Amino acid sequence: MAPPGRRTALLTSIFLFLSIFSFTASAASAVLGIDLGTEYIKAALVKPGIPLEIVLTKDSKRKEVSAVALKPLHNAQKKDDLPERIYGSDAMALAARYPGDVYPNLKPLLGQRLERSELVEQYKRSHPALELVRDQTRATAAFVSKALGKAQDPFTVEELLAMELQNIRSNAETLAGRRTIIKDVVIAVPAFFTAQEIRALELAAELAGLKVLGLISDGLAVGVNYATSRAFPSVKEGGKAERHLVFDMGAGSTTASILEFQQKTVKDVGKYNKTFQDVAVLATSHDRSLGGDALNAAIVDHMVDEFVKGKGAQGQGVAAESVKVHGRAMAKLLKDAEHVRQVLSANSETSTSFEGLYDDIDFRYKITRSQFEDMASAFTERVKVVVKRALEASKMAVDELDSVILHGGATRTPIVQSTLEQLLGGSTKIRSNVNADEAAVFGAAFRGASLSPSFRVKEIQAKEATPYSFGIEWPVDGKDRRQKLFVPTSQRGVEKHVPFKNLQDFAFTLYQDDGTASGESESESNPIAKIQTQNLTASVAQLKDKAGCAAANITTTFVFRLGARDGLPEVAYGTVACTLDYVEKKGGVVDDVKGFFGLGGKQDEQEPMGEGSSAGDSSSTSEPAASEAASPSASSATVNSTAGNETKKAAEASKATETIHLQFTTENQGIPDVSKPDLDRMKKRLAAFDASDKARRMREESLNTLEAFIYRARDQLTDESFIASSSDKERSQLEAKLGAASDWLYEDGADAARDELKARLKQLKDLVDPVEKRRQEAASRPRAVEFIRDALNQTQALVSAMQEHIDKASAEAASASASSASSASSSFSSSESAASAPASDSTASASDQSADLEDSSSSSTSTSTATAPSPSLDPPLYTAEDIADLQSSYDSIRRWLDTKLGEQGKLSAQDDPVILTSDIEAKSKELNRVVMNIVERQMRKPVKQKTSSSSSSSSSTKVKTKWKRTRKAHGATSSKVSQTPAASEDTVAPEATGTQIPVDAEPELKKEHDEL
Repeated sequence: MAPPGRRTALLTSIFLFLSIFSFTASAASAVLGIDLGTEYIKAALVKPGIPLEIVLTKDSKRKEVSAVALKPLHNAQKKDDLPERIYGSDAMALAARYPGDVYPNLKPLLGQRLERSELVEQYKRSHPALELVRDQTRATAAFVSKALGKAQDPFTVEELLAMELQNIRSNAETLAGRRTIIKDVVIAVPAFFTAQEIRALELAAELAGLKVLGLISDGLAVGVNYATSRAFPSVKEGGKAERHLVFDMGAGSTTASILEFQQKTVKDVGKYNKTFQDVAVLATSHDRSLGGDALNAAIVDHMVDEFVKGKGAQGQGVAAESVKVHGRAMAKLLKDAEHVRQVLSANSETSTSFEGLYDDIDFRYKITRSQFEDMASAFTERVKVVVKRALEASKMAVDELDSVILHGGATRTPIVQSTLEQLLGGSTKIRSNVNADEAAVFGAAFRGASLSPSFRVKEIQAKEATPYSFGIEWPVDGKDRRQKLFVPTSQRGVEKHVPFKNLQDFAFTLYQDDGTASGESESESNPIAKIQTQNLTASVAQLKDKAGCAAANITTTFVFRLGARDGLPEVAYGTVACTLDYVEKKGGVVDDVKGFFGLGGKQDEQEPMGEGSSAGDSSSTSEPAASEAASPSASSATVNSTAGNETKKAAEASKATETIHLQFTTENQGIPDVSKPDLDRMKKRLAAFDASDKARRMREESLNTLEAFIYRARDQLTDESFIASSSDKERSQLEAKLGAASDWLYEDGADAARDELKARLKQLKDLVDPVEKRRQEAASRPRAVEFIRDALNQTQALVSAMQEHIDKASAEAASASASSASSASSSFSSSESAASAPASDSTASASDQSADLEDSSSSSTSTSTATAPSPSLDPPLYTAEDIADLQSSYDSIRRWLDTKLGEQGKLSAQDDPVILTSDIEAKSKELNRVVMNIVERQMRKPVKQKTSSSSSSSSSTKVKTKWKRTRKAHGATSSKVSQTPAASEDTVAPEATGTQIPVDAEPELKKEHDEL
């Protein structure tokens, strides 16, 4: 065993390792699910102790507005200070004031080029104040911030979205508790996201410091949440799978997903079966621009038309186009249009008013539900088209649907629900049995928990289907050839083997048909990846030279797979192979080796042993081994003859495949990837914003602290105890300083730097703290003095008790010495009387048969007579040295207390105290430490037990056995303790020369210490 010191160090290291491991596991076990909506972002946290909890915003709301604002700094401390970032509804509140620096609804711009994008053009029309420019390296949309100026690099959409994700992550870590770092995330996205949009979202997550475990479509996320609390029929047991349509209409888009729910049972480990719920996407359809924003845009257009018809606008000749390109006016109209639409969902009419909407013209707007439905009638047919396309893709009829599950805020619009009822033939199939706002985020969080190894959740298999067709294009004989790999109903994880005739290094392209999922007649093929082989030419040459393969027999094959994480096609592996004909001996190499060692070939070729053979015959075959070793030539001839006989079988023609794995590189196509310098620049700018926001928060905390201190100090000037502890000069000086600080704070101090705020606070504290210290000392000193005086009195009483105990012990020792001398003369007669009473001894031995059996061997072999040990009194518990130490401490502390109290009595309440409460507490601890040292020293001191020097080993054994019998028979009572060598179970046997303190003394010592 390792020494105690090394064992302690080892245990400490193990403890620290386990602590670090447990912290790392706790940090890694938290998973975040995010529903990335156009208008709102919702998040749910999964963590041990926090199952599926919605992440609240800083305003305690369950969803965050998808917007970030860069508020300009009018009072920047430094020239390079960054604008303040504001999120959510607070950011939208600044839209009318800073329309060029509020960036809402960024999701539609992910992966979109600035030119030839209808989504970008629609975004420009909705937010005319925002300045969109072309990113120089990627040709995507970027924003020029008016708060930073054109000297700064434009903000990419991914950078701004990363800021929003950072804010969500910060809120989640606040919910999770201290020391929790969240990295893993599963994001629910629309089913129609293309490869470019997926890569842009993954870039935003990377910039935000998040690791994407997987992407899940909104419809499947709702289905997973729907399956968490339900059980579905098993097809194997005669049940019918349930099929539901999830109709999701949010702010920016509309999707329809047909899901199939059933229960499946598969064989598990061992003899057990595993049952799980299976949720599979059969088909999807979508409309990218149909959503709540489209309905809001219709209301905004109606508002503008009504505004220009007003007397004020007509008097100034205001045109509708002028209003639509006015950033501040459009921001106000968009904000109120959302509110108007929501009110009309439950009311027949509503109104709103604008003060100074355009050119200081006020405007009051009123609309009825019938007017709104007339404006939205153009969208009803688009709602039907989305549902019909999903049904056609899944080859289903409306009657085959079990229900239609509604999700998304726009589904609450009455005109949308009435359109679905017309399409479905009534409202019986429409269900609102899931949370229309939070079902997707709960499904994403549940999916994240199932992907993480830290959680064990209900077994639900979610099968995602791709919404697009994917194919490959490669050159063959100077021409480009195309082949489709996956169709819109292909599920993630499926593989496909594609052979190629190319025998030299070549490149091929993976493409995506972006229009197939939406049912467009003409789909656009966009390249998403380029694969270039590296060793195909060399591998073909190797097959020809070393394996003798003909070019006609060589085949190049690549295996493609739909990625389980993002649903994009990827190359699993590639091979080049050829098939060869060769002659194989029937016996094979193994049988040849067996023949070499004389073990024969296969079992069916071995002849059975004859009747005349015996074990002796078989064992005698090993005798010639020595002679064979001595004559290798003869042995070789024999082996060759045997092998020749074994290989005289007919040869068989067989085939073998020579395979070489190919090396290849993958390069993303379409929108270029962000270069390493640009990625570092983005991360550095986001880190600078984080540092700036942190410094700003700390400055605001210093400002609030200074303001609160000024108010508290003014209240203290009227407090009686504070007045009693301060002089007139101090109060007048403090009052003047407080007035000056208050005036400065509300003039120049509001924009002051943090260091200046801290300096001002220190100046005020230097005046207040001495007075406050006197006041506190005057209030707490009497109680502290009373406490230490009580301790001194008890210490003096303890000294007297210790001295009395020592004197009593000395007197008892002298008496015991005289008693021992008088009893020594009668020891011989006592031993004779004990020997002449065998009946008494036998009776005593019969009282404990087990002890007699234990003693039988020693008592039978011993003939000598044991001499009883001399009785001994316990030595005194305390010594004169202990009393001297305690008395010295008592005198020193007593003198110090009297001196300090005398000095303090000469001072007034306005003078600084010479004796502090902390000093009195320190002296009390010093006195207590001295007492504790004495008590602990006495508890460690053993009590010596004397034994007779003339006792033999056999008599010692008999005395030990006698002591055991006495303890068992009589319970080691106090009356026997003085007559027997053993006082209790904690004392040693009489023959032991060591000493030990009686247990009865420990409670007495502890009692004295507790009383002190």
